[in-house]
Amino acid sequence: MVQTEITLDPRPRGFHLITAEIEDSLPDLGRFDQGLMHLLIRHTSASLTLNENASPDVRRDFRSWIDSAVPEDPRDHRWTHTLEGPDDMPAHIKGTVTGFDLTLPVRSGALHLGTWQGIYLCEHRERGGPRSLTATVWGNT
Repeated sequence: MVQTEITLDPRPRGFHLITAEIEDSLPDLGRFDQGLMHLLIRHTSASLTLNENASPDVRRDFRSWIDSAVPEDPRDHRWTHTLEGPDDMPAHIKGTVTGFDLTLPVRSGALHLGTWQGIYLCEHRERGGPRSLTATVWGNT
């Protein structure tokens, strides 16, 4: 088993493809013939998801959908948790909707994803800052 901490550079609000960054941060992945990788983002205002990796339109459409599903309006008084700004509570809800972890297969020393699948960082705040992830890989070596 291998466990690695990964720090992602700050990104603006949106859905960002990070598959290559994750793979580049895991040189020990090559040791595993078959196994699993668990990836946890250690924040509650950003999240992870797995989806289409080719068209940037998909990432833009995800942002449009989630921003309309969980609106951020300073005049909207349904949010009582506002200490960190008007985007904080909507970001927590968006994170819960998309999820904070992924468990992915490993085969022949690499992530075994579908042809059109990629890992997204879902940044739900305007200025979320660097994001910390824990990657744990286990399996047959």
